[in-house]
Amino acid sequence: MTETAPLTLDDLIGVMSKGIKPKSEWRVGAEHEKFGFDKSTLRRPTYEGPNGILAMLTGLQRFGWSPVEEAGKVIALERKNAEGFTASISLEPGGQFELSGAPLQTIHDICSETGQHLMEVKMVADELNLGFLGAGFDPKWTREDIPVMPKGRYDIMRAYMPKKGALGLDMMLRTCTIQANLDFDSEADMVAKFRTSLALQPIGTALFACSPFTEGRPNGFLSARANVWTDTDPDRTGMLDFVFRDGFGFETYANYALNTPMYFAKRGETYVDASGQSFRDFLDGKLPALPGERPTLKDWGDHLTTLFPEVRLKQYLEMRGSDGGPWSRICALPALWTGIFYDAPSLAAAWDLCKDWDIEDHERLRRDVTKLGLRAEVAGRSVRDIAVDMVAIAKQGLKNRARFSGGMVDERGYLAELEDIADTGVTPAERMLDLYHGEWKGDVDRIYRDFAY
Repeated sequence: MTETAPLTLDDLIGVMSKGIKPKSEWRVGAEHEKFGFDKSTLRRPTYEGPNGILAMLTGLQRFGWSPVEEAGKVIALERKNAEGFTASISLEPGGQFELSGAPLQTIHDICSETGQHLMEVKMVADELNLGFLGAGFDPKWTREDIPVMPKGRYDIMRAYMPKKGALGLDMMLRTCTIQANLDFDSEADMVAKFRTSLALQPIGTALFACSPFTEGRPNGFLSARANVWTDTDPDRTGMLDFVFRDGFGFETYANYALNTPMYFAKRGETYVDASGQSFRDFLDGKLPALPGERPTLKDWGDHLTTLFPEVRLKQYLEMRGSDGGPWSRICALPALWTGIFYDAPSLAAAWDLCKDWDIEDHERLRRDVTKLGLRAEVAGRSVRDIAVDMVAIAKQGLKNRARFSGGMVDERGYLAELEDIADTGVTPAERMLDLYHGEWKGDVDRIYRDFAY
């Protein structure tokens, strides 16, 4: 098929189903975002300037990162590892610095990759009087205080977001997350993993809750980041009730994506504003923004990246429910989901935790954990109790993974922090609040000293 031939539904499904791979080829990917800040003023860095984001991107090139440009401006970096897989550093709308790691074999590899990245970032940042903070929501600055990065898609999104929800601009400018990306070996395996991880995503939100401050004060949430997603854009966020219905599969998700309004289509280096328009119309050559043109598979791939449910399907499954945080939790998140996903008995045990929850339970739990964390309840059980079971299941899964891998070094140690959080029932956000009301004496600026990388 040539790029100009009309795309069929099978073509669109194929973009996702190409992710199917045998268990021997499964990998794990980790992504994390972090807030930069000027050590003197605590302000978020601008793009340009002597200690701006561009200076960071330029300084990091000494470590073998190659620049990626848009309209003549460096907006990302890429680097291949020894196996030829690519990692990238990219910018979120407010300059949040994101590492999208390469697909790797073990959590040890992920933690090594993350540690190397943070070391490189710190070496360059120290020269620029910058620091970086892992948290789910900017603890100090207003939307208006935050510089916007020069990426064309973000201009379109900034204009469109306020039409769909009250907190979309906060999502763009004031949030950071940790994500894990994992594989599947069949459509049925994808469905089982999607359902289990989507139902349990709020448990992950509670375990990783780390955003209790807004504009210098407690905000009433343990995960303000997760709350932001409840009022960003209902067309493209949430718990996707259709995932739990009979017959769910690649085709269902493709139709969901087709029914989700577009943001843009990219032509050359130009982002064409198609916000609110229909990809179905695009398939028929009737997109108002590009009359007479039909989409390519790249257009479809771009569109899939503009969907923001709690778990997202591309050629792998993305776990999207957790706040940003320290290095230890960047390693812990992929360990948690690897233990559950990559051991069949553990996946079945995790499904047993949530298989009887109904659609109303999913949505209510998603909202309750933003304020209550591990004290929330679902179907007669506390989130804390479910979290204890979930972490134990993941730990057994990692044990089984090491036992049957023929020499893999045990990865269970990466779950130690999550075990402590679940066992005590105290989220990272609550520990921050204890510091705020105690040792910090109400001064949220201390977070930049005590929790910076």
